[in-house]
Amino acid sequence: MHIPDGYLSPLTYISGYAITSPLFIYGIKKTKENLSDDSIPLLSAVTALSFLAMMLNIPIPGGTSGHIIGTAAIAILFNPWIAFLAISLVLTIQAFIFGDGGITALAINSFAMGFTASFTGKFIFLFVKKFLNEKTALFLSGWASAVAASIVVALVLGIQPIIASTPSQQPLFFPFGLDVTIPAIVGSHIIYFGITEGVYTMIIITFMKKIKSE
Repeated sequence: MHIPDGYLSPLTYISGYAITSPLFIYGIKKTKENLSDDSIPLLSAVTALSFLAMMLNIPIPGGTSGHIIGTAAIAILFNPWIAFLAISLVLTIQAFIFGDGGITALAINSFAMGFTASFTGKFIFLFVKKFLNEKTALFLSGWASAVAASIVVALVLGIQPIIASTPSQQPLFFPFGLDVTIPAIVGSHIIYFGITEGVYTMIIITFMKKIKSE
């Protein structure tokens, strides 16, 4: 799901940084208010798991790939702002050191897999838990977080031919429109990657609670 360099127009990635930067600054403030020293080891552990999960990219039709992001699990264990910052850190390391995801696209990737997935996962969990059991809420939280992130990525990529083309309508950056990105990216996350994300979220939260109770 990482968008690489060269896929986004300057208008897109500059706008992405303009939108994400204030969110990041506010997220640092909220993290300082809510993160205690005792919880740092747990945060480090689940963030490291997200890092490893994201490195396992599985190619899918449409010229992109998918993977577990682990954002919902962090958002539920802590809060969405902490999850947003943790995933943004993971994406930054991957972009600068491993070349997984572009530096120009970092803000968009962070907004999709960090901000959008965090708040979607947390709110879905709290809402579903009112009506169904916790394991179902955890699964749907992970599923929804992955699907929501994929929607952002699909929309951003899909509008590139519209906003950045030559006078003869030749795309300058990502060449496929929404008719390709929506079914390829969102469809694959609804059917496959969202389910794996849901299972991951359920397993991680259940395991962490078991360790805490023991």
